[in-house]
Amino acid sequence: MSERPTPDLTIVETRVYRGANVWSYDKSIHLVVDLGSLEEFPTNTLPGFTEELIAMLPGLREHSCSRGRRGGFVERLNEGTWLGHVAEHVALALQQVVGHDIRRGKTRMVKGHKGRYNIVYGYVDEQVGIEAGKLAIRLVNHLVEGDPDFEWEAERDAFIRRAERTAFGPSTQAIVDEAVSRDIPWIRLNQYSLVQLGQGVHAKRIRATMTSETSSIAVDIASDKDLTTKLLGAAGLPVPKQGSVRTADGAVQVADRIGYPVVVKPLDGNHGRGVCLDLRSEEDVRNAFPIAAEQSRRGVVIVESFVTGKDYRCLIIDGRMVAIAERVPASVTGDGTSTVEQLVDLTNADPRRGVGHEKVLTRIKVDAAALEVLAGQGHSLESVPAEGEMVKLALTGNMSTGGISIDRTFEAHPENIEIAEEAARMVGLDIAGIDFICPDITEPVREAGGAICEVNAAPGFRMHTHPTIGEPQFIAKPVVDMLFPPGATSRIPIVAVTGTNGKTTTSRMIAHIFKGLGRKVGMTSTDGVVIDERLIIRADASGPRSARMVLQNPRVDMAVFEVARGGILREGLGYERNDVAVVLNVQPDHLGLRGIDTVEQLADVKAVIVEAVPRDGHAVLNADDPLVREMRRKCSGQVVWFSMEEPGSEAREMIDAHCRRGGKALVLNPSERGEMIVVKHGRREMQLAFTHLLPATFGGRARMNVQNTLAAAAAAFAAGAPLHDIRQGLRTFSTNYYLSPGRLNEVEVNGVNVIVDYCHNAPGMRMLGDFVDRVGESLESSHDLARPSRIGIIATAGDRRDEDMRELGHIAAQHFDVCIVREDVALRGRERGEVAGLVVEGVRAAIAEGARCKQVETVLVEIDAVRHAMNRANRGDLLVVCVDKHGEVMSELENWSSQAQAGSGVNEDLPLADPDFSAPADS
Repeated sequence: MSERPTPDLTIVETRVYRGANVWSYDKSIHLVVDLGSLEEFPTNTLPGFTEELIAMLPGLREHSCSRGRRGGFVERLNEGTWLGHVAEHVALALQQVVGHDIRRGKTRMVKGHKGRYNIVYGYVDEQVGIEAGKLAIRLVNHLVEGDPDFEWEAERDAFIRRAERTAFGPSTQAIVDEAVSRDIPWIRLNQYSLVQLGQGVHAKRIRATMTSETSSIAVDIASDKDLTTKLLGAAGLPVPKQGSVRTADGAVQVADRIGYPVVVKPLDGNHGRGVCLDLRSEEDVRNAFPIAAEQSRRGVVIVESFVTGKDYRCLIIDGRMVAIAERVPASVTGDGTSTVEQLVDLTNADPRRGVGHEKVLTRIKVDAAALEVLAGQGHSLESVPAEGEMVKLALTGNMSTGGISIDRTFEAHPENIEIAEEAARMVGLDIAGIDFICPDITEPVREAGGAICEVNAAPGFRMHTHPTIGEPQFIAKPVVDMLFPPGATSRIPIVAVTGTNGKTTTSRMIAHIFKGLGRKVGMTSTDGVVIDERLIIRADASGPRSARMVLQNPRVDMAVFEVARGGILREGLGYERNDVAVVLNVQPDHLGLRGIDTVEQLADVKAVIVEAVPRDGHAVLNADDPLVREMRRKCSGQVVWFSMEEPGSEAREMIDAHCRRGGKALVLNPSERGEMIVVKHGRREMQLAFTHLLPATFGGRARMNVQNTLAAAAAAFAAGAPLHDIRQGLRTFSTNYYLSPGRLNEVEVNGVNVIVDYCHNAPGMRMLGDFVDRVGESLESSHDLARPSRIGIIATAGDRRDEDMRELGHIAAQHFDVCIVREDVALRGRERGEVAGLVVEGVRAAIAEGARCKQVETVLVEIDAVRHAMNRANRGDLLVVCVDKHGEVMSELENWSSQAQAGSGVNEDLPLADPDFSAPADS
């Protein structure tokens, strides 16, 4: 052990998971930290560490940790735990300080790296969660060895203010919390308060307390206080006398006409800014005018009669009163000995008061406006009010200026409730805050005096959800009831597809089936984002951001997501759960990246979509793949198996047992007429289709597409599609370029049979090779002349392991007579020619072992490789192009066809094969 600890705890990497991930079922922050020398110093070896930490963050006493009881984490601190674990709990406690009730977290050592730990914890707001982690690391380092530049209170307050800027306000948070309690999904659409509730066609939007149902005209009316008063007055509702002006002289004229005292306020202000009350002289009005005009966006100021009484806010949602609060302006009460300044400090010491909307009350701010209010009462900060004297520091009762609220929901007179509801209807707001000034809300306003002084669009909820005195009102419930009435749907069905190979084709098949059912399907794949069969974004869109894009689209009523390994590791799923999870296969690909070194670890990553299946959902799993078969243990819903094995095999025996218990499966049954896809549900068996009659299977020769067909049919069956619609969808789906670009597209160019496919890894090459053999044999049996040649243009991505690249070349050599090796445009960290060289090594090794291949050539540029292959191919040959840019390749092939039809000669500018890599069989 080192003699002395050094504060060198550092963050090595930060990841934000926005959905289910390999660590958690919910969104999380993932920090990889290095303890450095602190690996040798658990907490029980650091004198005073625990006591000082608990003093700074008392909330840590509530953390149960692994003990499962209050105080469990403090016990761990006293016994000795590592500082990575401490940083996790500090990050959680910091979020709790700003009102985010997050308790999920775990810390695990990085295998093979002493002193490195994975810290994973939940979050509500992404930026707050990240900043909490950063501050936690700095705090731990400070406690190890005091940093003179680290001032805890200043750092904490800065963190709170930062959280205030990015976190939801109390109104938005209340609605989101209510939606979450009802299992309604939500997506934050910007850094402020614009939120989508629900998915696709069912989505509604809110911004604070404005909703997608809020009328724009109603908001405009409410923003124009003059127009609002006229409309309410015309309806016979009690309103103060008023007039709108643009000059101080005009304000004085209106005040003289309606009589003093008056109120001067901006036409379109909010939060009480610019409102000047109880003005009793011409001088007061002239002084107040510029204050109000400054807060008016249109430069118009309202002068209205000053109505005396208490300030009440009536909240109307969907035409009904749901809460009433009495608002009391920021004030202090004298004790006969303390100054006003001391009384303010004492009031702000209330633990319920915080910065901005951090807590249920806001600290009283002593600014120029407050000093002016004090002066109007004959006081200053140094004054000592008499015992029991109430001294105001603001004229309006807004919570944002330090006021308090008293719940009066069940005390209001029915007539006053009717007036408030009628006012909201007159303006047309679905959510309205009606401000009453009256002596007592329990007495009818028309008899006791008083008036509606304002109608507010987007009223704040804090005074109702967290009243200073009285019972809180759960007003988010009627808001969500209005947006999603009982029985309304908020989610669209989501089908997620993953696996090493076949994801894109299977996703397209599923989308095609449901398109036939009339659904507006949003689909993501490595080719882009497709909405209702229209490609709207051309990119690799198999990650979580593309999924969220689909869920935000208001046309989509069903989603089919291709889910790639990289997206799961980078950001998680990007959504909470999927109704159907499809896992096709798990093969050794992408190993050695992001800490995934074994195929078992890769299976754990892909199993995330299975873990995201709810109890009423389904996991469609490949019974022929042992790693996929094991995923059944991670599924909370039902499992639907699919298998290509023959009856009597181990997989089929397991499926038969599964179906005897009422389970579902899709299998292949051989017959004299061909293979039949059979749907098994319990003891029933239903024939779906012969594989050789489905266009995508090439007469049953494309075994990879037979497997994809089984998976797609199983997914559609699990999602509730009728069998005849599944059958029709499979019969009309083909691998032509328009339905399945870049996936087994078959074209004939000048008599050459060309197959264009995206195959880019060794397992995929093995399946493609099997297809090439089957097609090749068919061509050879129908060819009267010399045996047709099989030419393959092959490549792989630069982020694969060297041995994976060699294996791809080795497998390709078993099935092609000529291998032409190219490279992708994006080399992914490799030097030009390096990837091709490794693939060629694999081909040559297979040639030396007696493989089918007799020649290997290298043409690095994809289009050049296609031209070279077409130039050397003869009529009847089979050319397989493993593409990177399938659109450019198909365009080039069309050009060759056009040239042939025009009678033009061969392109004279074709590049020669690279002599450094070209090798005849006997070399």
